[in-house]
Amino acid sequence: MERNQLSRQINRMRQSLFDQGSLDEQFVQLELLQDETNPNFVEEVVTLCYRDSYRLILNLEQALQKSPLDFNQLDSYMQQFKGSSSSIGARKVKAQCTLFREYCKSGSGEGCFRTFQELKKERTALKNKFEAYFQLKRQAGPSQIASRPK
Repeated sequence: MERNQLSRQINRMRQSLFDQGSLDEQFVQLELLQDETNPNFVEEVVTLCYRDSYRLILNLEQALQKSPLDFNQLDSYMQQFKGSSSSIGARKVKAQCTLFREYCKSGSGEGCFRTFQELKKERTALKNKFEAYFQLKRQAGPSQIASRPK
């Protein structure tokens, strides 16, 4: 694929992540930290975030199987999940984390279960989008400069 065409495809894909509400301004801030000395910085941070979130999902699944539910423990896990998601600008995931924490505060086990399922869907959807995006970026090589979404 021609480099200019690839670059346009990357830019469209990136913009769509903002247009769909999947990412927020924090992702741009993360991109601004990337430079020629560490051209894969953003991908590495996102990969670490997903690795950490996998562990937290397992912890949450185990905690949601206990009876009675320990809403303080669930809230603690979700607070970590939210922080990790916020650090990469995962807007929809972060919104699900906030909703889950509200259900913890109100003691709604049903709300927690339902929101957790939605959270896992949003996390997986964004992960798949990130994988495609970073694959294209690797194909293009280093030269993409961070910019504000339109």
